[in-house]
Amino acid sequence: MLNMPHIVRDVMTTTVAAVDRGARFKEVVETMEEWQVSALPVLAGEGRVVGVVSEADLLPKEEFREADPDRLAQLRQVDDVRRAEAVTAGELMTSPAVTVRADATLSQAARTMARESVKRLPVVDGHGTLKGIVSRADLLKVFLRTDEDLAEEVRRDIVASLFAAPTKDLQVTVVDGVVTLSGRVRDTSLIPVIARLVRSVEGVVDVQFDVTGAASARPEPPVAGRQL
Repeated sequence: MLNMPHIVRDVMTTTVAAVDRGARFKEVVETMEEWQVSALPVLAGEGRVVGVVSEADLLPKEEFREADPDRLAQLRQVDDVRRAEAVTAGELMTSPAVTVRADATLSQAARTMARESVKRLPVVDGHGTLKGIVSRADLLKVFLRTDEDLAEEVRRDIVASLFAAPTKDLQVTVVDGVVTLSGRVRDTSLIPVIARLVRSVEGVVDVQFDVTGAASARPEPPVAGRQL
């Protein structure tokens, strides 16, 4: 049986800096500086995530400090003008927040980050309560798995699953995350299947093959018997 994929809970950070929606502008900046982060979840009630405030949300305050945009410019930059005048996290934040559940797979989290163009996601439970945060760097932790660990998983969960028993004719080696399968494969039609399964193993960088098909079986001699 194949290993279950890693999920967000496996890699997320559980100690999270956050602010409530009433936090003042300067408090938001100070919290970002103290925690060395570029964005903070904004909370309401009993820790429910209602938005995210980022450096990009704060910059309009400086951008419009000396500017007096005309009416057309204001209409084009209505959100930035609003943020330039904001003084609390609730006024500054982007809402609703883009979040992820702790039981989401790393692939699901990565797709959400890419689709929403964000660098990190607050992790919430079914009630929207903050449980952690996951960043792009966290998702890359799977590539820190050792070559030996990857090779063992490929042998145990893929090679052994596709064949009736582990075959000594097919060797698995891993160097810097690149899996190489070499030797002989009885059924070469399985190669695309093996490749797809190996690439799905978290931490695998690539897969290569150096294999040949099984040697043609010799024809069996005719069985002696009475002539029909």
